[in-house]
Amino acid sequence: MTGPVATTAPTATLLIRIAVGAVFLSEGIQKFLFPDSVGAGRFASIGIPNPELMAPFVGAVEIVCGALVLLGLATRLAALPLMAVMIVAIATTKIPILLGHDLGPFQVRSMSQPLPAARSPRAAIVVVCGLAGTGETGTA
Repeated sequence: MTGPVATTAPTATLLIRIAVGAVFLSEGIQKFLFPDSVGAGRFASIGIPNPELMAPFVGAVEIVCGALVLLGLATRLAALPLMAVMIVAIATTKIPILLGHDLGPFQVRSMSQPLPAARSPRAAIVVVCGLAGTGETGTA
């Protein structure tokens, strides 16, 4: 394959890169389209400081880096801020739920405040990773 988007990566790697990039791109866009449920309102409800500043910042990072991963441009560099976003998301939402109580300033979100799951394609990563996992290694 030749051209600006040429790659020797295995098909599974490409599928995972497309899924991950699409998820982050869409999640970043949703932070601007639905600020009360996914953006600043969500950040405020779980105790993230300065939610009106942090939500647009995180949304912009997800849009830019998600698009880079989706296009296969600087994927390793773009993955670093996305890893930071995922670590903070896990620490502020999943760990308090796992522990069953608040973790520092981060509050457990009650089940009466569900996330907009119908608009959230994050589960697609698990499906694609499970279906596309071939055990091959390669660079994307």
